[in-house]
Amino acid sequence: MNGPYQRVLLKLSGESLAGPSRSGIDRQALDRLARELKAVHDSGVDLGIVVGGGNIYRGIQGTAEGMDRGSADHMGMLATIMNALAMQDAMENLGVHTRVMTAVRIDALAEPYIRRRAIRHLEKRRVVILAGGTGNPFFTTDTAAALRAAELRAEVLLKGTRVEGIYSADPEKTPGATFFRSISYREFLTKNLRVMDATAVTLCMENAIPIVVFHLEKDNLVRLLRGEEVGTTVKEAI
Repeated sequence: MNGPYQRVLLKLSGESLAGPSRSGIDRQALDRLARELKAVHDSGVDLGIVVGGGNIYRGIQGTAEGMDRGSADHMGMLATIMNALAMQDAMENLGVHTRVMTAVRIDALAEPYIRRRAIRHLEKRRVVILAGGTGNPFFTTDTAAALRAAELRAEVLLKGTRVEGIYSADPEKTPGATFFRSISYREFLTKNLRVMDATAVTLCMENAIPIVVFHLEKDNLVRLLRGEEVGTTVKEAI
């Protein structure tokens, strides 16, 4: 795969592992995704993955129900670790060497996240699956993905979603929403678009890391990394 990137950071939502039900872990969805990630890895691309936990538990949901925000967010971090272990199992069943690294120490299950060690794993052609968010409440897994992209010197942050890319409004609720093929960081922030939180976008802007938001279906990830035009790119204005 002679594409434009050598090292990428992929943000996966928990829902991408859930299949049609959007809850729990669907083995067919997990295996399909693992096969696509294997194709990316086999092409020679260094791959880091940040996983969300929304298919199991969302901290913001617990807060809305009256739970302390810190406690709810820590529960969400544990959900991301469950998803990371499931992804590791699916990928290693395909012969891909992986490491799960967590921002919240849980040494019996995964390595603690250490930046230099994570970089070394990538250099040794291991897929690094990053769980536990940033390790801190009040930060989303989108922000964790932007932070890890900067730390691991990724050339691009990829975010897989249920829709084609970034729209002026949620296309699942607003059929006439405008699709953006490309948008600047500042325009994204000014328009208050909700596909990724502002902290994550600002962090990418400050570190000149482009973001590509795309539909995580139909081999779009492989196509994108071949250099095909897929999804929406968020980058500095030209």
